[in-house]
Amino acid sequence: MTLLAFLLVIGVLVTFHEFGHFLAARACGIKVLTFSIGFGRKLISWQPGETEWRIALVPLGGFVRMLDSREGEVPAADAARAFDARPIWQRMIVVSAGPLANLLLAVLLFSWTMSGAQTTIRPLIGTVVAQTAAAAAGVQAGDRVLAVNGQPVADWTELRGTIADVIADGGKLQLRVQRAQLQQNLNFDLERFELQTLNEHTFAKLGLMPVRYLPQVGAVLPGGAGARAGLLTGDRLLAIDGRPVGNWEAWVAWVQNHPGRQVKLQVQRAGKLLLLNLRPDAVEQDGQQVGRIGVAPALDQAWMRQLLQGKQVPAGDAVVAALHRTVELSGSTLHMMFAMLTGTVSLDALSGPLTIAEYAGKSADAGLDALLEFMALISVSLGVFNLLPIPVLDGGHLLYHVIELIRGRPLPERAYEVGQRLGMAFIMTVMLLALFNDFARLLGQ
Repeated sequence: MTLLAFLLVIGVLVTFHEFGHFLAARACGIKVLTFSIGFGRKLISWQPGETEWRIALVPLGGFVRMLDSREGEVPAADAARAFDARPIWQRMIVVSAGPLANLLLAVLLFSWTMSGAQTTIRPLIGTVVAQTAAAAAGVQAGDRVLAVNGQPVADWTELRGTIADVIADGGKLQLRVQRAQLQQNLNFDLERFELQTLNEHTFAKLGLMPVRYLPQVGAVLPGGAGARAGLLTGDRLLAIDGRPVGNWEAWVAWVQNHPGRQVKLQVQRAGKLLLLNLRPDAVEQDGQQVGRIGVAPALDQAWMRQLLQGKQVPAGDAVVAALHRTVELSGSTLHMMFAMLTGTVSLDALSGPLTIAEYAGKSADAGLDALLEFMALISVSLGVFNLLPIPVLDGGHLLYHVIELIRGRPLPERAYEVGQRLGMAFIMTVMLLALFNDFARLLGQ
């Protein structure tokens, strides 16, 4: 399922991107020689007209090859239809059309997923993890977050996104919360908790969670310490060596701090009290040993009913919301890319094809809407990335045309070649780093 979902996502995004270039070229009277989905050796090809259509071996991209006198001899009859013979404004349209097609696709996909019956998560704090930035700031379970640094938030998606932007900016973080009938501002000490850099551990270290857990076993991992001790799904945790278990977070903290120590665990099962012998496994985490028992908590279902909110979204409103979301995500994506260059966002956050494949599979397992939502997110990233003014990318070609517009003539061939080499070196570096991060995550799991 993971491979099929990945090929579907990449195939749709690449096809839409290249169709943007293709349709713009045709509209501008440019002859398109080849439309290829994939790189390398062609697997299938057909030519119903003047354009050869093909599917190639490596499905990680594609290309549209247009008639161009810089790449070969152009027949006199087709001279006016060569890409380099067209007015500069038409060439700029053709170059921009691919990334813009990806952004349009994102709007269409978001419009679909955001219309009809929708369920969102209210910006309520279900759990505050002890000894985290949220706990130190005074956030309490049950607080409703109204705004982040003065910017209102309507749900958890907006809450997480706004916090991520603040941390990526390297700024101060303040939450305005409502507690009972009172509103107050809570300031976070990001420096103390090493939260100046955005990475995959940021939100865990922040300590905010929407869900609320019961001190009860929701699932048991086969072969783990909990399974060996005899814990079963539904067991309610009462005491460790006679000391009461107040909540799930306190229980987790105790387990993590006592690797390898055998204890008497008192549980309630079907109305009966049982005493189990438990010895947490010792595992390596961030250079030190911590305890693990391999059990997951049970959700507080009464709290979940408060947390989830449903609404009916008309199609017109969904399109407007989709446009707004695409613009916001485009800005956030640009912001994250810049923050990676400046170091305020860790390069560990960069993901490659293996991570994309993994999440494509998970999204497909979660259903059609989840897969389309994921596809829209990647489409935004692809569109924005391709608009960056880096030679080799569409944005790089757009930059060349802007320079030509200013100079009144194209760049010298030598400058173009150097730019292409530098751009290719940059892209290869990014790809290798993304693959390294992918393998590091897989090995870390």
